[in-house]
Amino acid sequence: MVHDTLPSRNDIRYLVDSDWAIDHMHQRERVVNRVRELAPFGLGISIVSLGELYEGEFNSTDPETEARTLRTFLNGVEVIPLDDAICRIFARERSRLRASGTLIGDMDILIGATALRYDLTLLSNNRRHFERLEGLSIISA
Repeated sequence: MVHDTLPSRNDIRYLVDSDWAIDHMHQRERVVNRVRELAPFGLGISIVSLGELYEGEFNSTDPETEARTLRTFLNGVEVIPLDDAICRIFARERSRLRASGTLIGDMDILIGATALRYDLTLLSNNRRHFERLEGLSIISA
């Protein structure tokens, strides 16, 4: 479900990165267990991560099964769109990272900016990139 309004902090506490979503969809036990544990506190996913997941669907050897698996996963997750505040955080962080010579990919910065915008903890195993974003809380499986 895509938000037309801003999600409430009370509704969503965690932002699922695409790596966790993929691991969950492929039934990787460690991530499945963590998602089950954290889901009652509210899960969101950035529209940017959703785009990455759709790319995986199109590149799959079995796109129909991948699409069904993705739809099932998304049933319990709120899709969070980009907004002006996220774009401003993105610009601030990208400028800071560029100046320090530690730039990461734009999609990762947008995902991290979404978590920062809503004060969400990011669920990702890609700590190496995301820990460069100031103030971002990360949980890895």
